[in-house]
Amino acid sequence: MSTDGRLLKGEQTRRTILDRAADIASAEGLEGLSIGRLATELRISKSGVFTHFGSKEELQLATVRRAVEVFREHVIQPALAVPRGLGRLRALLDAWRRYQREPVFPGGCFFDSTMAEFDARPGRVRDAIASSQRDWRDFFERCIREARDLGEIDASADVAQLAFELDALCRTGATYALLHDDPSLHDRAAHAVDTRLAAVTT
Repeated sequence: MSTDGRLLKGEQTRRTILDRAADIASAEGLEGLSIGRLATELRISKSGVFTHFGSKEELQLATVRRAVEVFREHVIQPALAVPRGLGRLRALLDAWRRYQREPVFPGGCFFDSTMAEFDARPGRVRDAIASSQRDWRDFFERCIREARDLGEIDASADVAQLAFELDALCRTGATYALLHDDPSLHDRAAHAVDTRLAAVTT
């Protein structure tokens, strides 16, 4: 029981570190992370933080994985609770809008921030971010394809193109809303998304 207790405490500490790291990275980028800074802010010894990650790159990779978990919790899981088809696609878009509007991370979408930071920097961190976005695109396209296969979206619709356009509209609206501190830009993006989706809905 004492061993289990130590393991549980260790996992809780790791989660606390990664939650704070994701918050920082969303606003300042993954390069803004350091073991020393996290130790100071969370009042944990540097050696305690280092034990969990070992290097700045491992900390960055673990932070990306944690951000993926948060995104799944807030965006993917609510959609999966809805039967496949147009209802699930709309639930996915609604959940993504909530994730962006709240925002879940203080710096807005974690991935919008880190993609801009690492898009031209080859390496393991860039690969991890790119992989997360491929997984997102695959799931997004799957939801659209299911709605098309059920006859709820026009059979001639190009799934990949539609997913690209909806994704771009949502990201642009969220980015501009944050940059200009103007929540109405979320509404403009939502209107554009709904109009584009209505054009292919049977």
